[in-house]
Amino acid sequence: MRGKSYRVDLLKEEEKRLKDIVSKGVHPARQVIRAHILLLLNEHEDIQGKAVKEPGQREIAERCRCETGLVYRVSKQYVKEGIERVLNRKKRETPPVPAKVTGEVEAKIIALSCGEPPEGYGRWTLRLLEERSKVELGIELSDTTIRSVLKKNTPETSSEGMLVHTSQGKRGVRGRHGGCP
Repeated sequence: MRGKSYRVDLLKEEEKRLKDIVSKGVHPARQVIRAHILLLLNEHEDIQGKAVKEPGQREIAERCRCETGLVYRVSKQYVKEGIERVLNRKKRETPPVPAKVTGEVEAKIIALSCGEPPEGYGRWTLRLLEERSKVELGIELSDTTIRSVLKKNTPETSSEGMLVHTSQGKRGVRGRHGGCP
């Protein structure tokens, strides 16, 4: 147990909303558990207006089948950030892994693929582009990444959407979805 819970005083609208989450519709389990916790943390009065003893963190945790730490965090978060932040996750501002391919990298790969192929080759292959991007551009990308960059930025040339793929030196014509034309 981290410490005494923060005091939770729900407004009537908030209490109604939490009761709706707990009893009606389909909501994520995380939201339902947190709504239960907030409702149990809310100070209640009996019929005569006397304050009822607040349940402790352990008791609330047992009733909600969660850890006492969650009860503490929910009460703290409600007091400091409000009910919306307790019920809904915060949106990420940046992706968990920064993108390797930026607009500048895409432009360099496209420019490289539009140029003349190396001596002894009739055209660029994905493996050649992969090797050349490491050497000339200093960018280490897989052939699959280079393929997706080129595919994303290459307009279809024919109305039927035929693409020519090279797979281990073999040339074949495939339809738009990878099947036979």
